[in-house]
Amino acid sequence: MDFEPYRRELLAHCYRMLGTPDEAEDVVQETYLRAWRAYDRFEGRASVRSWLYRIATNACLTALEQRGRRPLPSGLGPPSTDPDAPTAPASPGDAWPRPIPDALVTPDSADPAAIAVAREGVRLALIAGLQLLPPRQRAVLILREVLAFPAAEVAELLGVSVAAVKSMLQRARATLRDAPEADELTEPEQLSLLNRYMSAFMNSDLAALEQILRDDAVIEPVPSRTWFAGRRTCVAFLRHVMGAPGDWAMTPTRANGQPAAAAWYRGEPFGVAVLTLGKGGITRITVFAFPDLVAKFSAARP
Repeated sequence: MDFEPYRRELLAHCYRMLGTPDEAEDVVQETYLRAWRAYDRFEGRASVRSWLYRIATNACLTALEQRGRRPLPSGLGPPSTDPDAPTAPASPGDAWPRPIPDALVTPDSADPAAIAVAREGVRLALIAGLQLLPPRQRAVLILREVLAFPAAEVAELLGVSVAAVKSMLQRARATLRDAPEADELTEPEQLSLLNRYMSAFMNSDLAALEQILRDDAVIEPVPSRTWFAGRRTCVAFLRHVMGAPGDWAMTPTRANGQPAAAAWYRGEPFGVAVLTLGKGGITRITVFAFPDLVAKFSAARP
């Protein structure tokens, strides 16, 4: 049996559950290993796709039993009101979500609708929100709301009652009811804002960057417990990190269904900045300062 056609959607599913691409890839490999070993006992009472999702979901739940959640800085407390103070360093026990390259989860399809659905299902706001949920609520929300599995199938998959599925879904929705939603922009509008963002950094042009930030803009530097809200505060913080012209080099990419920039600082890999865009400009900049991401995003290019 060839399970390979399901790899991208299973990777996206495990990423939603776990919050990091590396963990998700490990679980997908574990899912395939378990499926190959058990295929002779597969009775065909469900589709192969549903069977694989059952294995993958339960493998994710097992993995989540062994570690805590992975929130972004905004999930840890209120924004900082002092952009001139040093950012709060991560605590030893902190764990962070990481972005995933679009190339790993976007289907090989010329259908714009299929691509849009795939991108929407891994948006950073959704991934961050899912980290606030207990593992089983997280699984129910993903299976019901993102993948549109019937309640009865989710109940069978998780080994619970339909009533329990409905109850967990209701609680999960209540937790995420205030999750931000980005306005839809056209691809050219997104690319224009991304190019202006990269140009502002590479030219050390703080005024140009300020022009494309919305009044309600947010900056989250990861790994750090500090984040900033409001254009004025964000600009004051950026003044400390902008550097001189030529300090930054950036190339465009896509992460979590959103425009992103891979960044180098003074010739050294720095990380990836994921932009959330809305009408009027940039609403959120999530900077993942993990140098290894630069190579991973370069390798994932189609």
